[in-house]
Amino acid sequence: MNPPPAPRPAGATTDATAFARPGASDPQTRAVWSVITGMYAAYTRQDRSAIDACLDPDATIWDSAAAPLLCGKADLDRIRDERPAAGEGPREAGLEAYDPVIDVFGDLALLRYWLRVDFAPDDSGSPLTPEIVRNTAALRRYEDQVWRIVHLHEDVRQAGGEPVR
Repeated sequence: MNPPPAPRPAGATTDATAFARPGASDPQTRAVWSVITGMYAAYTRQDRSAIDACLDPDATIWDSAAAPLLCGKADLDRIRDERPAAGEGPREAGLEAYDPVIDVFGDLALLRYWLRVDFAPDDSGSPLTPEIVRNTAALRRYEDQVWRIVHLHEDVRQAGGEPVR
């Protein structure tokens, strides 16, 4: 049985409207934030097609696990295929995006947020440190009124999956 993930930092929130900046309406900020939270929910289900639905096919990504700028779905798929297989390395136990700061400029949105990735205890039962990632995403609203990520930048601030000391 996995222990529950450690709590968010004190004062952290998942409420998209809490940090909406001037010019962003509540419905806009909720719609933009739901793209990010929906993408991570799809990730936890290992639903690649649902993740891809959140991304423009030509999106650029600074992936935390890859040095080059990824340009489009083909680059992203290549990096996905190079990642360790299940059972190799620490096992993710949950993730949570929090503290969104959202600007909306017509059909463009800029979103900054934190992501916490929790890991299951190692084989000896020892807890592992969470990974803390700060992210910036640029989203575009298309003619069908759907927001999609056109750029995502991940920056690991605390590497995770190491024994807690």
